[in-house]
Amino acid sequence: MNGIILFVALILFLWLGRSILIPLLVATFLWYLINATATYCRKLFPFNSDTDRKSRPVISRAFDWTSNVLAVIAMCILIYFFATQIQPMFRELVAALPGLQHKFVQFTDYLTRSVGLRFDASMLPNIANIATNIGASVAGIVTSTGMILVYMIFLFVEQSTFNKKFAALFPNKTKHKKVRYIVDSIDENMKKYLFMKTVLSGITGILSYFWLQMIGVEFAGIWAFIVFITSYIPTIGAIVACALPILYSLITAPSLQQPILTAVGLIALQVIFGNILEPKFTGKTLNLSTLAILINLVFWGMIWGIAGMFFSVPLLVAIFIITAQFDSTRWIAVLLSADGKIPDKRDDD
Repeated sequence: MNGIILFVALILFLWLGRSILIPLLVATFLWYLINATATYCRKLFPFNSDTDRKSRPVISRAFDWTSNVLAVIAMCILIYFFATQIQPMFRELVAALPGLQHKFVQFTDYLTRSVGLRFDASMLPNIANIATNIGASVAGIVTSTGMILVYMIFLFVEQSTFNKKFAALFPNKTKHKKVRYIVDSIDENMKKYLFMKTVLSGITGILSYFWLQMIGVEFAGIWAFIVFITSYIPTIGAIVACALPILYSLITAPSLQQPILTAVGLIALQVIFGNILEPKFTGKTLNLSTLAILINLVFWGMIWGIAGMFFSVPLLVAIFIITAQFDSTRWIAVLLSADGKIPDKRDDD
């Protein structure tokens, strides 16, 4: 009974505190992504082993700072690209939505006449309303930009003191080793997931842009950006990334050639990067059940909307690693796993 009360209280806390927790989660995500990028950039430089760090601390520290600066520059370039290229396209698309809704109605009328399928006007989704709701969710995050930046600044400032605080929190050596093992496992797997996922999603988005641009689909930049963003949302994200440009092409194209090419290209990219390459790079990190991912996606989507869906997998990875470290919760990790194999448990001795 107490467990149910605690669970309900946690859900209520997450829902009521979403205006504070979501910006904090976004800031943590960006902070983690910058650190993950810096970690992989650091591997390209010399003097990155523990021995080198002790024998050449100044040079090693200089390369650490260089990798951090490169990671921040890469993030700033992405933000600048969005503000100067993608955002104006979104405004053009929003202005074109009423005409697009009209073409959508005409398209369903054509299907009714040619195929015999009957569509009631009330059954058709209102594209403008859907875009407005999504825009409102995104705007809620954008308006919290100041809070997100403040959180990020403090995370970077406090980053150098994390180890000292951690040692003070767990003075007992046995407990310190166990908790340190859990935290390091989450850190390693999360950095690997975020970095690899971002790189693969970015490549998928770029290739999608070139393909859509080549076959003449309007707003190719927007559809490519949607492909990039929705790649973080499991299963449903891939469906949305393909369905939106295909539907737009069906409504606006004069023939079926462009919609078919759009479908073939985007689905092929999703299969290659999402089903073949991504499991090879993140397979050990994400040994998670598809059913567990979908349930987790719906759960966080109900609580935090689009933001919850976006962060559902990283949160599930953390839960998966933590529950695998305690005998009383290892059964949860087994249920969350794809094949019953879970991370090794750190012994207490």
